[in-house]
Amino acid sequence: MDLSASSLSKTHPPFSLSSTSSFSDQLTFHPNYVQLLRFRRSHCGLFLRNLPSISRQNNLPPARLSNQTFDNDGFVLEDVPHLTNFLPDLPSYPSPLQKSQAYSIVKNTFVNPEDVVAQTIVVQKDSRRGVHFRRAGPREKVYFKPEEVRACIVTCGGLCPGINTVIREIVCGLNNMYGVKDILGIEEGYKGFYSKNTLRLTPKLVSDIHKLGGTFLRTSRGGHDTHKIVDNIEDRGINQVYIIGGDGTQKGAALIYEEVEKRCLQVAVAGVPKTIDNDIAVIDKSFGFDTAVEEAQRAINAAHVEVNSVENGIGIVKLMGRYSGFIAMHATLASRDVDCCLIPESPFYLEGRGGLFEFIDQRLKENGHLVIVVAEGAGQEYVAAEVHTLEEKDASGNKLLLDVGPWLSNKIKIQHT
Repeated sequence: MDLSASSLSKTHPPFSLSSTSSFSDQLTFHPNYVQLLRFRRSHCGLFLRNLPSISRQNNLPPARLSNQTFDNDGFVLEDVPHLTNFLPDLPSYPSPLQKSQAYSIVKNTFVNPEDVVAQTIVVQKDSRRGVHFRRAGPREKVYFKPEEVRACIVTCGGLCPGINTVIREIVCGLNNMYGVKDILGIEEGYKGFYSKNTLRLTPKLVSDIHKLGGTFLRTSRGGHDTHKIVDNIEDRGINQVYIIGGDGTQKGAALIYEEVEKRCLQVAVAGVPKTIDNDIAVIDKSFGFDTAVEEAQRAINAAHVEVNSVENGIGIVKLMGRYSGFIAMHATLASRDVDCCLIPESPFYLEGRGGLFEFIDQRLKENGHLVIVVAEGAGQEYVAAEVHTLEEKDASGNKLLLDVGPWLSNKIKIQHT
């Protein structure tokens, strides 16, 4: 299959396994499109509106590495860069999968390079064809010989369940499926390229790391120096780079690819999306999301037990979700003990008809208790209006959110005392 590089965009296709590598299976893109209107059942009320197919904020610049092509019938291809864009004479080779016992007896093993997947599944008869993405999967031709590949893997940013599983599968996939033996682990994030020793990775070494939490390669935020990183890649003879990280990390991956292109290096850069929030519109599900939802239900269950034990008990459970509420929403739907779910995609208000206070009063009269789940990015405009602080960012460049939990708790206490 092909690996080039692309970044996690907050407006255009926010997918992150958006590069090509001759040796690893790409993700298949499907729209992660959810539509929920005000959802109310006998014991659950969700204040939700239509979620856009891309759940990130809409005021951020598109990915610079996105290659758009347009047709007269409205067909738009959001493509990813490819090595042959700047190395047009690059030779190709038959995929090693053709000799694999697991693949050789299977018909239609490889994905046609012209296959695309539509961003929007539900359309009307007269609709324009719209945005499409290159279909992922193994290609019949690759651009590296297995014996010439030196791959490296790096993990950056915060932790997420499943990172070690991803590391393990990249190593085992490269080795067992494609015959690549030279695989390096870059320790402690981007800075590890130029300040740390590398670790040689083998299937035996990583065989049990999926049973461990955290990241086997360790991680850090920041430390991105494009020129130093690409210098190190060039000096070490690395020609496949697998970068596991979130939005800031993928922006760094895009910069690495741009520098690789400037130097005309035969180096494939693959960004693997690490987001527990499941906020990538064109893949089925991001790794770690299921674990996050499962763990969130433990907190919800504990809150429900406590509020059910007192008169007019109100429990607030704050969950992860900077710009999207998938964890809060799915945990709410799975729990069935939640009365109200607040997410960043759906603005809410406190006072007046149809406001949160009115809903709380109604539920207390009906049930005598209430559980509210709120995603950390919900209601930020209200908190900011009352808590005047300078806008801060973490080492990865992400905006530090204000704490909506204590703010909402205090508002409810004032209203009901």
